[in-house]
Amino acid sequence: MLSVRRLLDNKKINSVWSVRPDHMVIDALALMSQQGIGAVLVMDEDQLIGIFSERDYARKGIIVGRKAKSTPVTEVMTANVFTVSPDMDIEDCMTLFSEKRIRHLPVMENQKVIGMLSIGDIVSAIIQAQDQQIRYLEAYITGQ
Repeated sequence: MLSVRRLLDNKKINSVWSVRPDHMVIDALALMSQQGIGAVLVMDEDQLIGIFSERDYARKGIIVGRKAKSTPVTEVMTANVFTVSPDMDIEDCMTLFSEKRIRHLPVMENQKVIGMLSIGDIVSAIIQAQDQQIRYLEAYITGQ
């Protein structure tokens, strides 16, 4: 099975987008909109302290009357972040996504964030691997 490290190495764009804890929610939302992403990490220097997603804002922000321009991201972020290491495989990631009902996983190595995977990254990798296996089996069956 494909490792997290190989998946990160093969990602077309492997940028890690983050905001500081003192940023307002509007700053995080603007960054997410600009980059076309659904979540950003909340980092204090190089320390991961949380993750903020569109879901966080919907459930802990706007629905309870918090204003994006005046609410610090730390008030609505998810603080207990599940992470993966580069030596794990994508099946481990799928298990976490399913069991924990999350959509984004920071990748940590030596206490540092080295990447971020979304459920879409994992699904795409699984589809690609299955497609390759199907082509291999078709070639085997037809003798090509």
